[in-house]
Amino acid sequence: MKKGIPVLIVFLLLSNFVISQVKPFRFGFRVAPNLAWFSSDADKYESDGATAGFSWGFVSDITLTENYFVKTGFNVDYLNGKLTFPYEMIIDPDTISSTGELSRKFNLRNLQIPATIKMRTNRFGKFAFFGNIGFGVSFNLKAKSNDSFTYGDETTEFETKDISDKIKFAKASIIVGCGLEYFFDNSTSLFLELNYNNGLTNILKGNNIVYPEIKQKAFMDYLELNIGILF
Repeated sequence: MKKGIPVLIVFLLLSNFVISQVKPFRFGFRVAPNLAWFSSDADKYESDGATAGFSWGFVSDITLTENYFVKTGFNVDYLNGKLTFPYEMIIDPDTISSTGELSRKFNLRNLQIPATIKMRTNRFGKFAFFGNIGFGVSFNLKAKSNDSFTYGDETTEFETKDISDKIKFAKASIIVGCGLEYFFDNSTSLFLELNYNNGLTNILKGNNIVYPEIKQKAFMDYLELNIGILF
């Protein structure tokens, strides 16, 4: 028993030495081009392709163990996506309303707060690889649209307009990603990361104007390539 005490003390000292090499908290910033699109299981609602956007924000790694971290921060996301669905509007004030199909490009600005678990490998020289998985909550700051309305053989384009009243304030998503870090010293690193953000909640309000029995529904997904630095 007495012989085991010095061994235990040495083990604790070594463990403390290893942990002390990892800062309890690192803070940094990131920028990211993104590619967003809609998915919908509502009848007569269809995605109209992917659209490029941009994101920037601040990021932090909170150390759990040497290679496991809670990754959080906040992002300002500029997300664009296209959706087509049945619509009805009055084109000419002297005529009755026309029924057709609306192709709407959504321009959304969201504030996202992510919370993921980051799992990092040991370093290979100056490099380390990592993966992360978790959740994000986003709050809509601004929503605008560019619309194209087709009815019969006619198509009418409309100027950008505010559609904040048609977008839900909050949405949730799953975040999955992987990347690599290049270390300049023990704590400062440059990182490159590919993230997939899968929307869990509907972002649209209300029911369709042509078919009131159809609840408007669309989920926004996007890929982003993060480039940033941690200190």
